[in-house]
Amino acid sequence: MKKTLIIVAVVILLVVVLPIMIFAGTYNSLVSLDEEVNSNWAQVENQLKRRSDLIPNLVETVKGFANQEQEVLTKVTEARSKVMVANSPQELANANANLSTALQGLNVVVERYPELKSDKNFIQLQDELAGTENRIAVARMDYNESVQGLNNKIRKFPTNIIASMFNIEKREYFEVSEEDQENPEVKFD
Repeated sequence: MKKTLIIVAVVILLVVVLPIMIFAGTYNSLVSLDEEVNSNWAQVENQLKRRSDLIPNLVETVKGFANQEQEVLTKVTEARSKVMVANSPQELANANANLSTALQGLNVVVERYPELKSDKNFIQLQDELAGTENRIAVARMDYNESVQGLNNKIRKFPTNIIASMFNIEKREYFEVSEEDQENPEVKFD
């Protein structure tokens, strides 16, 4: 009789408790991966916000030297505002590409004004902006790696069943636009 009870207990343990533990472990790992993606996305947004916060100071510094370059300054300001209102990784990637293009136009303006390139405030702002660009690259890489981890896990069996039960879905990568993938052309006049 005792032997039968032990066998029944082991069978119940294997049939009921073990699947519940596996289910809970899988769900918890999905939640952790999802939160990691959210955290890394917040870091991307944080760094893009930092860059956006630096841009008005940079624009004002350039304005002091180059009032006739209003069109370029307007493009930078408009592109910055689009970054601030982007919601999805794709929208943010597109807005970021537009801002990068606008900043390239600003760099052309800077080249026309040698006295601007020697201004202490401008140099400091450019250094901060360059550092922020590096932080953005790292944050994007971290975000994309966490998205890859989540997406890989979601696609595998039996995790895909648990993920669909709790509406944990694949996430978008923060991808560089085709325009940004091209190497910039450097010309010396």
